[in-house]
Amino acid sequence: MVFLIALVASYDFNDWKKILWLATAFTIGHTITLVLCALELVYPDYSVIEFIIPFTILFTALLNLRSVGRRPCRSMGIKYMLTVLFGLIHGMGFSGYFRMLVGKSESIISPLVGFNIGVEIGQLMFLLAYLIITSLIVGFFKVKDKSRIVFTMGLCVGISLILIIDTWPF
Repeated sequence: MVFLIALVASYDFNDWKKILWLATAFTIGHTITLVLCALELVYPDYSVIEFIIPFTILFTALLNLRSVGRRPCRSMGIKYMLTVLFGLIHGMGFSGYFRMLVGKSESIISPLVGFNIGVEIGQLMFLLAYLIITSLIVGFFKVKDKSRIVFTMGLCVGISLILIIDTWPF
């Protein structure tokens, strides 16, 4: 969820299409590796994956911090590609949890589809709640967008650094 916040914190309700496409790009990425891992075609080292995931959060937050106060990039292509790439990494992390849920089930297709739909719906509900809460805070306290983004990215950087330390596999 911290990755999703880092991903969309520079947007507001007016950018709902971009947010929806970013969430979809993330879902595409994590679905690919979730399927590959669930079908046991890929065997990630989960301790390394759990260590890499906070770096995706850190990179995304720093990228957004770098662009605060500047005109947003006209092309979202690079951001979508990075989101798919980071989704691939997160999908490997999801796969360990998914495998634990289904165990040695004969057919994993139905649980896999259900799990993925649940994750996507959960992500979209989380993003909607995030947008509502930030809109209320911005409206009530008259927080400027730049301050909101810098504060949120600072939280994401801090959380990612704590996670990097906590998941240090070496």
